[in-house]
Amino acid sequence: MIILSGGTGTPKLLTGLEKVFKDERLTIIVNTAEDLWISGNLLCPDLDSVLYTLGGLINKETWWGLKNDSFSTHAALQDLPNPERLMIGDRDRATHIARSELLRRGKSLTEATAALARSFGIPERITILPMTDAPAMIRTKILTPEGELHFQEFWVERRGEPDVLDVQFEGIESVKPSAEVIAALEDKTDPLVLFGPSNPVTSIGPILALEGVRALLKWKVVVAISPIVGTAAVSGPAGKFMRAKGFEVSPYGVYSCYKDLLDMLIIDKRDVCTAAEGVEVLQTDILMKKERDSKRIATFLKEKFSR
Repeated sequence: MIILSGGTGTPKLLTGLEKVFKDERLTIIVNTAEDLWISGNLLCPDLDSVLYTLGGLINKETWWGLKNDSFSTHAALQDLPNPERLMIGDRDRATHIARSELLRRGKSLTEATAALARSFGIPERITILPMTDAPAMIRTKILTPEGELHFQEFWVERRGEPDVLDVQFEGIESVKPSAEVIAALEDKTDPLVLFGPSNPVTSIGPILALEGVRALLKWKVVVAISPIVGTAAVSGPAGKFMRAKGFEVSPYGVYSCYKDLLDMLIIDKRDVCTAAEGVEVLQTDILMKKERDSKRIATFLKEKFSR
């Protein structure tokens, strides 16, 4: 199975997928459009959430960063010139340092990610691929009445409070998917692609916006899990972003985001999506409050797609 991931929704699901699909290879293609260099090191929030989740290290209160981390370096930097604007944990920072040093030595972001995955004890049957090997070359811009904000400024520093007028991916037209991502999507022995329950605009959207990706997905069986229940996002700013891009905040709006690619949409058991033409719609409880919820959804998928 190939999984498109970003944000916090899909990492939650990965805890169940890893266990339920324990005898199968999983290839996870991860959004990198929110990456940025900070204090001399490359921060890859969506990649790190996947690495930490599968390594059993994620902070499950936030679904980003490491559990039981400290923030001594960040605190010290606040009293020095050019203080950090984002709060980065000490052990989390070690990941950024290791990644950045590998890049400086000539490794690709894909190679650096693989090295980190092995360090965190993630089994080799699970492959984690950044969507591109162009580090921090894409900038997710959130246009607000107050001006333009980087995604991290909008969501972390400003807590997602400003109104959103538009969302843009600056630089994406000059960036290509990695060779490993193309090879994974061209692999005819792995026909199933799952769009995880992440923000369809800023988490899954940038992957789909890369040159050639949508064309490769035309030959796959594409399944999406809705990150929307009723008329609200389960978590995060998906609702604001969908409205800004002209999509209804509903399961139908999720369908509208993906409809040219989609074969199946999985929505919450309390929802309906009767207007999804040409797409099979399945219902189940998609809320994930505990790890057992993730395993329940993964089991639902396993029963549907086991060959």
